[in-house]
Amino acid sequence: MGISPDNVHGLVLAVSSSVFIGSSFIVKKKGAGGHSYLCEPWWWAGMIAMIVGEIANFAAYAFAPAILVTPLGALSIIFSAVLAHFILKEKLHIFGVLGCVLCVVGSTSIVLHAPQERAIESVKEVWHLATEPGFLVYSGVVLVVVSVLIFRFVPLYGQTHMIVYVGICSLMGSITVMSVKALGIALKLTFSGSNQFIYYQTWLFTIVVCFACLLQINYLNKALDTFNTAVISPVYYVMFTSLTILASMIMFKDWDSQNASQIVTEVCGFITILSGTFLLHRTKDMGNAPIIKSSPETPVSTKANSTTSANTEEQQMTVF
Repeated sequence: MGISPDNVHGLVLAVSSSVFIGSSFIVKKKGAGGHSYLCEPWWWAGMIAMIVGEIANFAAYAFAPAILVTPLGALSIIFSAVLAHFILKEKLHIFGVLGCVLCVVGSTSIVLHAPQERAIESVKEVWHLATEPGFLVYSGVVLVVVSVLIFRFVPLYGQTHMIVYVGICSLMGSITVMSVKALGIALKLTFSGSNQFIYYQTWLFTIVVCFACLLQINYLNKALDTFNTAVISPVYYVMFTSLTILASMIMFKDWDSQNASQIVTEVCGFITILSGTFLLHRTKDMGNAPIIKSSPETPVSTKANSTTSANTEEQQMTVF
């Protein structure tokens, strides 16, 4: 089974999104620090690149299934790592190269075996899918779990257990993506001449997108302010992508038209991307680590550094 034209459009948009988003981090970092960044052309160029990337990612969901678009977000890490190596002179060591290769291999497996996008003629069809018992149960479970996490676990464990904040972001993220896909389809049909904004369902999806995005951004910022970004990024990617694929399977029934071999290949591709992403984040500072030379005059300092490193590792291992 070949790749459908819609999947090709979604693939191009998703890869373009990763290029722009991955580049935006490097371009913004190249600008000046402190509070002068608003006057820096580099910072504005990076911000524009990020906005263009997010728009491309939004549009990709209108053409291709979430199981194709969402995992490809890992490609932004590759572009960011490669550009940092050449522009910021941040060394990309052998484990970083291996992580990039794993991400590319996994992405290729998913692209070649991704399901065909469902033909949808009206936003009412999407609403019908969203109101079927399976997805209603999933949405209800998500809302209950998120409410318990926010009102029960955040006050008690939010500052000590990373999984609380990341869980809220990932669960709401899966609902966000389904609503974004519905809104993207509505916009695609509207631009094709069939106005979908005359239906109240389109506006309901828009409200869900706005609410879920704000909640997601709020708790993601709290997580990044509290915990190590190098630990948060791969864990968030794994949970968000897994839950989004699960939500898409339930709502759009992506795997109904596929055989067991294709499904297993996609799962293996996804696991390969996860492995590459984890390897990139976990070892990204190895090439830039300072070499400490032992000498008789600095035993206490070396011991202190070792103790600090051990404490940091212990914190990262116990965040769950």
